[in-house]
Amino acid sequence: RGAAVAIVVAMFVTTITLLGMAMARQVTELANDLPRYESTLREKLKSLRTGVTQSGIVDRATETLKQLGKELEQKPVEATARLPVAPTAGDGPRPIPVEIHQPPERPLDTYQRIVAVLLAPLTTTGVVLILVIFILLQREDIRDRVIRLVGARDIELTTAALNDAAFRLSRLFLAQTGMNAAYGVVIALGLWTIGVPSPLLWGTIAALMRFIPYIGAIFAAVFPVLLAASVDPGWSMVVSTLALYIIVEPRVGHVIEPMVQGQTTGLSPLAVVLSAVLWTALWGPIGLLLATPLTMCLVVLGRHVEGLAFLDVILGDQPALSSPEIFYQRLLAGSSAEAAEQAERLLKSTPLVDYYDAVALAGLKLASLDAHRGVIDDVRMTQLHDGVMVLLDDLSDQPVPTSGNEERPGATSEPDAEKRLALPILQDGGLAPGWSGETPPVLCLGARTPLDTAAAEILAQLLRRHGVPCTVATSMRLAELGRIDLSAVKLVWLSSLDAAQSNAHIRFVIRRLRRSSPELIIGGAFWGGSETSAPADEALINLQTHDLATAVRMTLTLAGAQEQTLASDESETSAHKGAHRQISPAA
Repeated sequence: RGAAVAIVVAMFVTTITLLGMAMARQVTELANDLPRYESTLREKLKSLRTGVTQSGIVDRATETLKQLGKELEQKPVEATARLPVAPTAGDGPRPIPVEIHQPPERPLDTYQRIVAVLLAPLTTTGVVLILVIFILLQREDIRDRVIRLVGARDIELTTAALNDAAFRLSRLFLAQTGMNAAYGVVIALGLWTIGVPSPLLWGTIAALMRFIPYIGAIFAAVFPVLLAASVDPGWSMVVSTLALYIIVEPRVGHVIEPMVQGQTTGLSPLAVVLSAVLWTALWGPIGLLLATPLTMCLVVLGRHVEGLAFLDVILGDQPALSSPEIFYQRLLAGSSAEAAEQAERLLKSTPLVDYYDAVALAGLKLASLDAHRGVIDDVRMTQLHDGVMVLLDDLSDQPVPTSGNEERPGATSEPDAEKRLALPILQDGGLAPGWSGETPPVLCLGARTPLDTAAAEILAQLLRRHGVPCTVATSMRLAELGRIDLSAVKLVWLSSLDAAQSNAHIRFVIRRLRRSSPELIIGGAFWGGSETSAPADEALINLQTHDLATAVRMTLTLAGAQEQTLASDESETSAHKGAHRQISPAA
């Protein structure tokens, strides 16, 4: 460990020393050439002064300001007359002026002043090196002491937080150093190409100044621009130097740096700006320099300490709300357009059936929970239903896979099971025998609330996209169940988002449907439910544990079957567990 620390520190000191020597050499050469550039700069200033004087702008502005000053200094005559007159001084002795002259400076005084200027940075550098050496030598001991002070009661949580902070900070400093070094190289090469003297010096200064956010690059560009104005008798070198900084800095600061730091810091862009303002107000330039690392440490604490979770929510780059929560909130606020924008963004990487299952139905489930708590009433649920209808209309042109072998999360790898789940009712470009007619053979029925009907609308849209004619109805009003025409309906999907609370209602609906049409095949689509929450009915095909994509495929399977008996050994797969009971003809 001692040898490794000595090698690392020696390499660091050697690198800094060599870089400092190179910069000192460039500064010396620049100082020797300054008298030669002085005449060029004077000629430019003279030409600028002559041009401005000939135009008369400065003279007119100066004369105007003088006139305004005289107007402000004039006092009203009456006010002046009312003022008391100060007594005049007598003919006493006049004061003797005194002048203080410093003695001539001795060489020893000059050396003392230079040493006093250099002593502070040299002392700071020495203290930093000593601290670095001892921290590297006793890294494990310091870590254990921090754990003992901060979180000895939960060593796992403290260790995870320390590792996360160390990993993020190291990546941040490494990425920032690499980007700034590349920026300095580009600036040095550009200045060398333009012809600005001492390009290595200005490239190094540009790389170092970029560690200061926002203002460092501006200060780094001032001296090269002034030097370019002193070297070139014309203005082409000045314009080229300005163009170099104007072109390179925005691309590094606004394109490359956010991409790199966004993956390393875990901070939102707004948090980076706010942290810079806050820490600068507290600690000045040092706070601006340390704003991002300190804020990142706060975000790490927020991710690992439950009481500080609000820091991660405010400053972190993770979404504050999940996709279902965003979907529900947008519809609750009446912003169907924003819900459609979210859907179109997610559909770039997610199939439509998976979006409906993971986002839309999950969001409707949140609405159903709020309805059960009495937070939203029937009017708000109707508004949510209308918002879903607007969203479905907007997504009606999205492509939907029609085969049963498309990739989806959680899909089984057994080809036979996939083939069984994807039996279509389409044969030779049309519907299978017995499933065609003027009236759609499939009915999607909302069990109780408008939210259940909205879920049924989602299922119906996918069925239509697969070529299955279907209609949608709601059984919210039990008295209107008898008015639904079931003469041509062969399959009914009873959709419910809260089957546990609507158990008795669903059983009543099933009995009414059986009484109206004994030959019906009834499926229960209990979105987000469990086996214990579904109503027990021997004549109900329960898809309570299936996701939406599987429900669509199972609907196609049932619709394409030529018999009303489904063998249970064909219904169980490794990825989907459903209760496919045998349905007797008498049922």
